[in-house]
Amino acid sequence: MNRLCHEERGVRDLDKLNDPTYPAFTIGQAADMLGVQQAFLRSLDGADVVTPERSGGGHRRYSKQQLEFVARMRELFDQGHTLAAASRILWLEDELAAAYDEISELRQRLGYTERRGG
Repeated sequence: MNRLCHEERGVRDLDKLNDPTYPAFTIGQAADMLGVQQAFLRSLDGADVVTPERSGGGHRRYSKQQLEFVARMRELFDQGHTLAAASRILWLEDELAAAYDEISELRQRLGYTERRGG
């Protein structure tokens, strides 16, 4: 019985990896996946742009969602944007996406169907 409980808990723990907000990646893993220096990730943390979770030992842990944000941030840096501009652009993009999602949900609630020319 004890082994079964342990195995069930292990499966539930693995399910956390499907959660895009679960802090599964160390700073080294994150830097390797993104092709950036760890110092770049630390600088984003220091600027309060991306705030990773901390392990019990104080080590940074990044979620998939945070890594996707950092990748977008890196693209904007590569295009010549400053930290402030890149942060603002990403914030506005995320706000716009949320607004589109809300509009879509409201349209569904109202039974709105888009008419297409024919």
